[in-house]
Amino acid sequence: MSRPGTTNDSRHQRLLANRYQLIELVGSGAMGQVYRGEDKLLGGVTVAVKFLSQALLNNRMRERFEREATISALLGERSNHIVRVRDYGVDEKEIPFYVMEYLQGESLCEIIKFRPLSLSRFLKVTRQICFGLECAHKGIMFEGEMCPIIHRDVKPSNVLVVHDPALGELVKILDFGIAKLVQSGEAQTQSFMGTLAYCSPEQIEGKELDSRSDIYSLGIMMYEMLTGEMPIFPENSSFGGWYEAHHYSKPKPFPTKLNLPEALEKLIMQCLAKASNDRPQTITDLLNSLESLEPSQPESCQETLVAMPTMIADTPNAKKSLAKAEDICLKMAWPQDKPRQKIVFPHVMRASEGTFASLWVMLDQQDILNRMSSIRYNQFVFMTSPHPMILWLTVLYHREHGPRWLPCYLDLKTPSGQRFARLLGELGSYWLLFFPVEGTDRCQHVLTTNIAPNQCKNLQEWSDKSQLMRGGKPQITKRMLRQEFEKLKPTILARLEDVNTNPSRPQDIATF
Repeated sequence: MSRPGTTNDSRHQRLLANRYQLIELVGSGAMGQVYRGEDKLLGGVTVAVKFLSQALLNNRMRERFEREATISALLGERSNHIVRVRDYGVDEKEIPFYVMEYLQGESLCEIIKFRPLSLSRFLKVTRQICFGLECAHKGIMFEGEMCPIIHRDVKPSNVLVVHDPALGELVKILDFGIAKLVQSGEAQTQSFMGTLAYCSPEQIEGKELDSRSDIYSLGIMMYEMLTGEMPIFPENSSFGGWYEAHHYSKPKPFPTKLNLPEALEKLIMQCLAKASNDRPQTITDLLNSLESLEPSQPESCQETLVAMPTMIADTPNAKKSLAKAEDICLKMAWPQDKPRQKIVFPHVMRASEGTFASLWVMLDQQDILNRMSSIRYNQFVFMTSPHPMILWLTVLYHREHGPRWLPCYLDLKTPSGQRFARLLGELGSYWLLFFPVEGTDRCQHVLTTNIAPNQCKNLQEWSDKSQLMRGGKPQITKRMLRQEFEKLKPTILARLEDVNTNPSRPQDIATF
């Protein structure tokens, strides 16, 4: 879509449905126009309003437009990686529109126009695309049955990358305008729809499609994300030229200078197979293969050399040592290789008298101040299959401001993960270092928290046992631990609220 800043269009600045104040035209294309607006009913929340083009006002296109809104609305409720639709209607001229979340970011097309993605960024972005497509392919409940959704137009311009303060780069899949809702017993139309450069061979023939067609399109996009080039190119850009290319042209090999993992190159080439049976059969299969290529410990246990004692005891010397330790913590700087956003990661700190474990946290300045009088709680969850990993959960609970969840993960098939788990068990405590998102890169506040004795024992045993276990797919285990984390939240929160109503309870809760 083009993105003009102003327009003389008659819709400019008018109130739609007595609720949505249109501000400016922000995009236009063959299917319609998109405006930035404000939802007056909800206090001026910024929204995007998409109108069907007046040139396409026929019953068939109206039905397709309404179906696009329905599909996006249902999928957006199930996946954070699909644009969310909030409302649908028809204006006074009988032109249909729908209202969606307003997203500020760059399309993937714009991002890779001048420079391909690094491998690490590619994996992060592609995983999120897969999560969105996985949700679509699993389907939505429509007219009493579960109906898979085939996007049919997977391409870089239909992927938006926005900045989320908590998640960093957040990927959103756009434009389900030609998506196919697959209902049982329904014959698919034998016609071509899509973008020629990204079409599967079966799609360009107008054949019946399934999720493997989107996988082919994603394969082309993955190649382009890593190289900046298309894997196949026709003799001319006509329909016939692209037909020949998709059916008979062999994809170009990856440039050797990229030094990509061989397994990744093979996976992308598999996605580009001419026959759908030769591709990964589901997005879930593709996602699992991608996750096995990611670094097993993205939240690395870094090590810093500092002259800092680790004694924690109620003696004058210990208190003096703690004061010195806190003073040194406050001089620590946020690592240059870490993004300045709300994240948490473990950090091993070496001292003249030993080592100790710490958790480095970046939050808004006010949030940091709010957490200094919080109840501190920690819990450790160990999962052995398919890959041994620990969910290390720290919670800071404040009666007025609620909980601040600080989860991170220790991969017990890496030496650093094993050392860190064993260190936590040996010390029975760890430090929390707080850094502000805005302003200085120096640590602003420090807290310590204890670990229950039984959990200390578990941490050391888990570290030892993991050396004898077989590794699997760490990202699958991490996903399972995230699900377990969501299940634990209500129970933990109830316990913290109970402690808050009993002031005699300790402020530092160590549990298992």
